[in-house]
Amino acid sequence: MSIETQTQHLFLRAALNLPVERPPVWIMRQAGRILPQYRALRAHFPDFKAFVKTPEAASEATLQPVDELGVDAAIIFSDILVIPEAMGLDYEMVESKGPRFPKVIEHAADIAALDAGQIAADRLEYVYEALRVTKKALDGRVPLIGFAGAPWTILAYMLEGGGSKTFSKARRFLYTEPVLAHILLQKITDTTIAYLKGQVAAGADLLQLFDSWAGELPPAQYRMFAVPYLAQICAAIPEVPKTVFAKGAWFALEDLAEVPCQIIGLDWNTTPAFARARVGSDKVLQGNLDPCALYADNSTIELATLEMLRTFGRQHIVNLGHGVYPDTPLEGVRTFVNTVKAFRYDSI
Repeated sequence: MSIETQTQHLFLRAALNLPVERPPVWIMRQAGRILPQYRALRAHFPDFKAFVKTPEAASEATLQPVDELGVDAAIIFSDILVIPEAMGLDYEMVESKGPRFPKVIEHAADIAALDAGQIAADRLEYVYEALRVTKKALDGRVPLIGFAGAPWTILAYMLEGGGSKTFSKARRFLYTEPVLAHILLQKITDTTIAYLKGQVAAGADLLQLFDSWAGELPPAQYRMFAVPYLAQICAAIPEVPKTVFAKGAWFALEDLAEVPCQIIGLDWNTTPAFARARVGSDKVLQGNLDPCALYADNSTIELATLEMLRTFGRQHIVNLGHGVYPDTPLEGVRTFVNTVKAFRYDSI
């Protein structure tokens, strides 16, 4: 998408730090169980991975929140764990429990056996096809977001074998096997760069890196084992704007300010004033309403949303502080989106 075309879209104008009349709004996990049409589609795919690997179904799920909610951007329906699978470490998605890796990384030989870079990224053609199908169906209505998991978060899954309360195996690995940790992180990074380049070629207008477990690391470890790889990825793909969402990493905002991304996502525990003081005036901030606010009545949601909008001021892409929860009432989500769309900066 050319710069001229980019600036026709509110979302991309905001991402490029250009003047906008209101902030754009989209929601992490907007393509999901909050929508009855998603649940109906999902019923045809008992296996989640089969759903993700069916481009037409993934595209339909991507389009549903655009049609139903009128959000200002679509995000491709996929999963961050397609990267370790493409590298040779298979995973299962266990209903109501989340991902599980039958085999985990334990030794140097396990890391050496992994594929990386373009060889691994070429196995993700189903994602690229879903992007192409979606891009055509959108026909310029809204921009399309591509994404990947950040290297530290992917490493954490590969060592833990799934989610964890402490991620102690992965954190221990950084202390006891730092050289191997860097080798694995570089392999993940090389694969992610090739993958995201493929997403851009297939039509992604903006890319987001999800560092879901950023807050599990102390500042020094995050600075050593996470930030350099985020910077590598962002620097390697100058063609589109990039967002880094490092959940819980309030302590690393000064470091993230040096990453060549345009947007920094905030979770609901980080105030925009705190973030702005640490990232400066060049970055756009994304976030950060508490997802649980959407369980409230419509009046409360509207008031909370307006307060957030006034607190952020300009240079803002509206989102929640994390993904919307599956049992969130659709009416609450709709109130949130509609409140943002009715807002104008000249009203403050």
